[in-house]
Amino acid sequence: MQRAALLGGEAQMAAGDVGELLVPYMPTIRVPKSGDRVYKTECAFSYESPDSEGGLYVCMNTFLGFGREHIERHYRKTGQCVYMHLKRHAIKKVPGASGGALPKRRNAKLFLDLETNGDLSSDDFEYEDEAKLVIFPDHYEISLPNIEELPALVTIACDALLSAKSPYRKQDPDSWEEELQASKHAKTLVQLDNGVRIPPSGWKCSKCDLRENLWLNLTDGSVLCGKWFFDGSGGNGHALEHYKEMGYPLAVKLGTITPDGADVYSFDEEEPVLDPHIAKHLAHFGIDMLQMQVTENGLRDNDIKPRVSEWEVIQEAGVKLKPMYGPGYTGMKNLGNSCYLNAVMQTIFSIPEFQRAYVGNLPRIFDYSPLDPTQDFNTQMAKLGHGLLSGQYSKPPVKSELIEQVMKEEHKPQQNGISPQMFKAFISKGHPEFSSNRQQDAQEFFLHLMNLVERNAVGSENPSDVFRFLVEERTQCCQSRKVRYTERVDYIMQLPVAMEAATNKDELIAYELKRREAEAARRAPPELVRAKIPFSACLQAFSEPNNVDDFWSSALQAKSAGVKTSRFASFPEYLVVQIKKFTFGLDWVPKKLDVSVEMPDILDINHLRARGLQPGEEELPDVAPPIIIPDDPKGTDFSSFLAALDIDESAVMQLAEMGFPLEACRKAVYYTGNMGAEVAFNWIIAHMEEPDFAEPLAISAFGGVDSTTAAGLGAVGLDNQPPEEMVAIIISMGFQRNVAIQALKATNHNLERALEWIFSHPEPEEETVPALDVMDMENNVNANILAATGSEEPRIKDGPGRYELFGFISHMGTSTMSGHYVCHLKKEGRWVIYNDLRVCASERPPKDLGYIYFYRRIPS
Repeated sequence: MQRAALLGGEAQMAAGDVGELLVPYMPTIRVPKSGDRVYKTECAFSYESPDSEGGLYVCMNTFLGFGREHIERHYRKTGQCVYMHLKRHAIKKVPGASGGALPKRRNAKLFLDLETNGDLSSDDFEYEDEAKLVIFPDHYEISLPNIEELPALVTIACDALLSAKSPYRKQDPDSWEEELQASKHAKTLVQLDNGVRIPPSGWKCSKCDLRENLWLNLTDGSVLCGKWFFDGSGGNGHALEHYKEMGYPLAVKLGTITPDGADVYSFDEEEPVLDPHIAKHLAHFGIDMLQMQVTENGLRDNDIKPRVSEWEVIQEAGVKLKPMYGPGYTGMKNLGNSCYLNAVMQTIFSIPEFQRAYVGNLPRIFDYSPLDPTQDFNTQMAKLGHGLLSGQYSKPPVKSELIEQVMKEEHKPQQNGISPQMFKAFISKGHPEFSSNRQQDAQEFFLHLMNLVERNAVGSENPSDVFRFLVEERTQCCQSRKVRYTERVDYIMQLPVAMEAATNKDELIAYELKRREAEAARRAPPELVRAKIPFSACLQAFSEPNNVDDFWSSALQAKSAGVKTSRFASFPEYLVVQIKKFTFGLDWVPKKLDVSVEMPDILDINHLRARGLQPGEEELPDVAPPIIIPDDPKGTDFSSFLAALDIDESAVMQLAEMGFPLEACRKAVYYTGNMGAEVAFNWIIAHMEEPDFAEPLAISAFGGVDSTTAAGLGAVGLDNQPPEEMVAIIISMGFQRNVAIQALKATNHNLERALEWIFSHPEPEEETVPALDVMDMENNVNANILAATGSEEPRIKDGPGRYELFGFISHMGTSTMSGHYVCHLKKEGRWVIYNDLRVCASERPPKDLGYIYFYRRIPS
């Protein structure tokens, strides 16, 4: 028997005893089935793998992988005794007589689904994979293959485990780009010559008010919303209804159109498809998707040249950069367009509050992790944080060790950098964009991460608190001059790019003329001139009033002109500033504003502190807009009207942009009777800790809410007391509270019938219960609601608004859907560039070309 792999122990046994030894453990050994995730390439708690010195242990029951440091924890927690130990050896080839290398092979078969070590030359080294069963707690080892001695079930289980595919491929169903088939309708698609032209922005579903998840029908140019379950971002299914009515099969998702293609769906074929003629089909509606592509004659080279310059400057190309090693200087592998994740996570784990919350609490998090730690957010955050900060995966090469390894003819692999496969698979699970292999917006991923941190915070410690701040919004009616003050939570300060404030306008005009001349003469383009925008101009644009679309003045009881101004009601511990560089051009081409904004190292925004209602200001009346009731309330149009009234999608999206789960936002707006985002926000704060907070809204019928929800709103123990959210809906239409309650009671809490009852009973009837009893019951309901809404205020770490820059994330490329991200962080007094696996001391940090900036508060 071979030497035990753990603890240096020895375990010998006769060959005939192998089968008998395994008999007590046979009930715990499983054969992997279709759908089982087999983690044979990465430890659930660390980045140990079969390439590591201690190899990897895979549980023969759960198929979870564990490094040598963590295998004992799993054994103690589960009592599982049988594991498969996997190890890959890198063997130096033996030189032949002619000087060439001859292979020295014990087992030439590579049966592990691993990438080879790129640091080793294939001419000098070869790989050998080794597998054996290990039985705990005595660490007995059984070499594989061992068909003659092992029971048949064990042999089948071992073969199935070794042949299992990577679990990450199974968890990535949205990466269907390479498997898409051309639609059968693409070649023969008929497009109506109806004069429809689609603008580059401002889209809205033609059958409802949704402005998200919109699809352009390629036959008639209709812009309609998709279904919620298809894209995950909400919809009423009007695009599908249009297909069923008209039979027009193909639609393209607005917002996904780039020079490289677009997301196309075939309603007839019921799947995403390729449209080889997509450029022609989009041009029919005035969309030129190929505007920025390089043509065969090279005339569009000028569109690429400026971006090459950007890539060189941001990545500090042409400068010899010194590699950095040790704790906090660990690189992350790019899994294929995952650089946005790498840049955000490197920045997050440079912040002490996140280090303490996850790495500081690592023993407790690991000890109390669920049986499947790969599906636990806090475990995977702690694992990633430890991988980046421990220095275990960032060690400089030592010459003496290399010489010793060559003498022993066996290479001890030195892992530099980590591969966040397990982290990405978990954190993006169920998200339509992050679960794909497409490039994503780092800002959107940051908000997605903060949402997950919020939902998985344990106890009172929530590291995302350091980014949270309150925004005071002052809305003023331009005609009556009356104002309304509201507050909302945010995590990012978004600064517009004030192009009109460029300090080198003459140079820009001259450059554009030279560029056009060079293009016409087929010459090389001139050297790029980038617009220089003062940071003060961006800050000024942020603080200026903005027009409010469709503003309804409660003072005038009519639509009017309105302006909104934003100020900080609190300043966060860490301020995240986004430069809004991405937009759509008039020609429908998504583009990035190639500008230089000289960001300050010290930022003072104390002058943006909110002041609240000022002397002499008069508040707008707190009156909701009137509800226009159709002439025929009993017809189908009225039912459709009520159905559309249920949820105000604009309020939902306003809350979702703050980082709250979409379904929670829908429930908040619904249960507060569409009273606006401010009221719904209070509901969210009061219900954030509930286990079903992010679960979909459960409505049994048009006017009925499930009993669990009603109970959560204070209806427990109140005989025939209508749910509070229905009362709020009727009150929002302008009726008195007692009328709303009476109508709902009279119609068994059916909202539609209650409205009809109100219109048919203009005079309120006498109450059938004593007035005192009704008042007591209503007070109970209100007390419950107030207790819930006032139970927890937003956690705010307010302080002075003076900050110091410590990091920034930069983007290279033409849009957020393509290109590359890197981040620069200031550590130990110097700037460091993190470019996926490459971590180096920065010589010229391009602070003027960043996309997202991170500032820390300077203590007063």
